[in-house]
Formats: sequence, structure tokens, C-alpha cells
Amino acid sequence: MCSTIHKNKSYSCFSVQAAELTSLGTRLTATESKTSDLEKENADLQTRLSSSESRIDQLERENAEKPKVAFYTALTDDGRVGPYNTDITLKYSKVFTNIGNAYNPSTGFFTAPVKGVYNLQFTVFGYNAGSTGVYVYKNNQRIMGDWDNNYNMSQKYFTKSLVLELKAGDEIHPVLPSGHSIFDNSNNHSTFSGSLLFTL
Repeated sequence: MCSTIHKNKSYSCFSVQAAELTSLGTRLTATESKTSDLEKENADLQTRLSSSESRIDQLERENAEKPKVAFYTALTDDGRVGPYNTDITLKYSKVFTNIGNAYNPSTGFFTAPVKGVYNLQFTVFGYNAGSTGVYVYKNNQRIMGDWDNNYNMSQKYFTKSLVLELKAGDEIHPVLPSGHSIFDNSNNHSTFSGSLLFTL
């Protein structure tokens, strides 16, 4: 700082002080400007965060509102079913998963609760039987049939998958063809399962 009181030095002292004040003012202005910029950035980040949180909430609500359908069943613990002299609906009585309650073990029918695309799968096991097989019906129309002859009385497996567009209320049920048998026990060899892939 300036400490002299000589007249010929007073102007120089005041000039230094003025320069220092100007420098401080400039630095203060720059700091205030930077603070303002940071506050704007922070406000922008807060807005973006709030928007993201709102979008997450919306997606969670939409996901919660989407229908959820999935089931997995096995046929019986009683061993061989069939052969019979007429076709019979197979009632898969052991229900392990039935999200949406679209499968009815009392009837053997799966009923689509919403319009959408569904994946359905059947595993059929034949044991010590001449012929084993299954038909699959959509409403009253047969849409799939498969069977295998097992004349050497050994074990036979086959699995079939279907991807179907179904309307709400459409019914799917498996049928044991006349003259054929199917086997299941506590190992759950013969199963029927499905799930909703997406709605339409």
C-alpha cells in the first residue's frame, strides 16, 4: 500500500489504489458471472433430472399396467394316460406357474386374456406305449398335430412350440388322439406352458 504523504507522490499512490480496485472489481464481476453460469447449469441439470425421473415413473406405470401372462404345468403323477377309443382333452393338473390365471386346470383350456402374440410349448412323453401324440386346438379348430409310434416299447419324447396371434377370449387346449397314450409322473415329463410375448 501507499504510505507516503508527499504531494508529488500522492497522484501515483492513488493511481495504484485505483488500479487495484479496478482489478478487484473485474475479478468480482468475473466471479459473479461464473457463479451465475454455474447456477444456470445447476438449474438445467435439475430440470433434466426431474424430467428423467418423471419419464422413469411413467415407464414404471406403463409396465405395471401391461398384462402379464405366463403359465407352466405338468400332466399328472399317475403314470400313463390312455389309450382311449375317442379323443380326450388333456387336463394338465399340476400347475407350477399361472400368472394372470389364464390357464384352467379343471378344463385344460388356456384362454387368452388380451389380444397379443403368445408363445406356447408342449412336451410329450411316451413310455411303454405303442403310439403317443397330441393335437392342439385353437377354439374348435385343430392347428397342430404330432405323434410318434413306439413299437419297441421304449421311451419317446418330443417338444413342439407355437407362436400364435390370439384375440381376447381365444382358447387353446391340447387333445390326446384316440388310440394314443401319454405318460407323466412326479418327474414332470409331459408339460404344457406358455406366455404373452407382447400385446397388439
